[in-house]
Order: sequence, then C-alpha cells, then structure tokens
Amino acid sequence: MSLATEFKAFIQRGNALDLAVGVVIGAAFGKIVTSLVDNIIMPPIGLLIGGVDFSAWKWILKAAGADGKGEVAIGIGVFVNTIIQFLIIAAAIFLVVKVINSVTKKPEPAPAAPPEPTPTEKLLTEIRDALKK
Repeated sequence: MSLATEFKAFIQRGNALDLAVGVVIGAAFGKIVTSLVDNIIMPPIGLLIGGVDFSAWKWILKAAGADGKGEVAIGIGVFVNTIIQFLIIAAAIFLVVKVINSVTKKPEPAPAAPPEPTPTEKLLTEIRDALKK
C-alpha cells in the first residue's frame, strides 16, 4: 500500500478530523485556563500573602542598564502560574476521561455455556438413569 493511499484512508476514517477538533478545543481551553489562573485565582492568593503580583515575581540575575534594557531574570511567578494552569488542565482532562469511560462501559460478556460432559460423565448419567427405573 502506498503512502498516499494510507494517508487517504487515514483521513477518511475521521482520525485527522477528530485530532484537529481536539487541538482547536484544547487551545481554546488553554486560553480559558490561563485567564482563570492569571485574572481570578492568583490575584486573591497574592493579596493573601502580602500583595505579591505573581506575574511580576522574578529573581533578577542581572539588573537592567540605564536604558532599562538588558535585565536577566528568572520568572518564578510566571512559572508558578504555568504549574497551576497545568494542574487545572490535567484535572479537567482526568474528569473528562473518567466520565467517558463510565459512559462507554463495555457490556459484561455473556456467561459461557456449560462444557459438554465427558464420556465418563455420560456413562455415569446413563447408569444413574437406568438405576432410577
């Protein structure tokens, strides 16, 4: 099978469309979570611990020059915000997968028919039935 034929079959199965929809929804969800963390969750937390603005919280390695450029800093607050965003997205995905798994539970397999009796069991059954008569 050629590469083009395999690609055509892949697209026709719907996997590519499902993937594209997932990426678009994931990107939009990521923006919503970013806004939630930056604008709703972190400001009250910063206020509670002394008015810290987490987005501006950084560890300066080299101060800026007189022109205000050239600062080298590690953005600790941005990193904390990103970790919180990740945890929220991971929890949401976990819940979605859990709901999907509970909705799409596979039915229990039907109980197997009892096995055919062995020749010895058949003979014993015949003897028992003969003795009953």
